[in-house]
Amino acid sequence: MKMSGVALPRIGLGMAALGRPGYINLGRDTIFGKDGRDIEKMQTQANLVLDTLFEKSLELPWIDCARSYGLSEKFVGEYLKNNNIDPDKVYVSSKWGYTYVADWQVSLEKGAPHEVKDHSVANFLKQLEETNELIGDYVNLYQIHSATFESGVMDNADIHKALHECREKRGWKIGLSVSSPKQDQIIRRAMEIEVDGKKLFDSVQCTYNLLEQRPGPALLEAHNAGMDIIIKEGLANGRTLRNDSIAEYAKKLACAPDSLALGCILAQPFQPRVLSGAVTPEQLESNLKASEVCQTLQSDPTLLEAIMKDCLMESETYWTDRSNLAWN
Repeated sequence: MKMSGVALPRIGLGMAALGRPGYINLGRDTIFGKDGRDIEKMQTQANLVLDTLFEKSLELPWIDCARSYGLSEKFVGEYLKNNNIDPDKVYVSSKWGYTYVADWQVSLEKGAPHEVKDHSVANFLKQLEETNELIGDYVNLYQIHSATFESGVMDNADIHKALHECREKRGWKIGLSVSSPKQDQIIRRAMEIEVDGKKLFDSVQCTYNLLEQRPGPALLEAHNAGMDIIIKEGLANGRTLRNDSIAEYAKKLACAPDSLALGCILAQPFQPRVLSGAVTPEQLESNLKASEVCQTLQSDPTLLEAIMKDCLMESETYWTDRSNLAWN
């Protein structure tokens, strides 16, 4: 069990775009090229970004992996061990529930999945052991990956019991990540689930950004109930960086658009922690400046409200557009 009582880091590094060659973030070819994504090159790139995290973070470095993020757990585990990082000097979260099946390909035939979901007890126990082998000494938080009503995980008492036992045995916090226009409904259902008289979920990882704001009220309810709020896809897979309104506000505030977009999230009343999806040291350094922008926005709530209002999309439109993003 890792040391507790340390302040949780506000900005972390998500490994979705570094642990595998293909992802849906916009413009990956301009960074990686079309042919430079073998395992060795991707691990080298991941190490460069991890170096920056440990050098530039002003708080406990935080890394978020998943079983389905290609070799993310392997990359992170080897980095931490090779650099002799003490488990108490890093915060690591990961997820189970999807299996990576893309065979290290950037794109697949139309309709072929890059990852396959299975929220069964058997798959949990299998992936738990896989995670434990690679990064078990470092894990602080283990999450259901993309919990949905359709997968059955929200009403499966057997999996709830297995998750509770994992927390009791290993000392890992238990969370869930959510996606889709139903995020708010899933969050509220998660808040109700108990095992042996104790709330099951310590945290929720949710998509929330300047474009997709629907989960805000549910996230505030979860925060007020004591849940740790984690935000993923804060840049909407790169779409916020192509938004004219965001660019104009960033120019007025003399900051980068990514710093503004993430700063607006950090300034929300549900006090979230935010994951960066950076794939270069420069991107991560810019993302980390969101903390400064957050302070500016918290001192000017009228400006924050105006930015949020001007950038808002309809949730259904947001998720339809996201579903059409190509792996690249």
